[in-house]
Amino acid sequence: MENKQQWIEQQLALALAPDYLQVVNESDQHNVPPGSESHFKVTIVSPQFKNLGLLERHRAVNAVLSKLRDQGLHALALHTFTPEEWQSKQQKVSDSPPCLGGSANKNQ
Repeated sequence: MENKQQWIEQQLALALAPDYLQVVNESDQHNVPPGSESHFKVTIVSPQFKNLGLLERHRAVNAVLSKLRDQGLHALALHTFTPEEWQSKQQKVSDSPPCLGGSANKNQ
């Protein structure tokens, strides 16, 4: 498998024919070794999401990417939209929150 980001892009493009697709490797924002490919943010706009609820959309994306779960994928932030929803959001998604690196429980 080429790098995971490219593989994700290829698989989602083939399976869901998106109007817009952005895959961002956010691993460097987490407490992982340099060069890791374990945390991704996916923004995908597809007509195939019409009449699907959020859970069904996420299941569709996760089904396409299920092979990665066995290859070290730790986190997948999904932003799934129909073309109409994407236009109403002015083609923007929020930034991912900062990673706490497991430190949230250190003072308890």
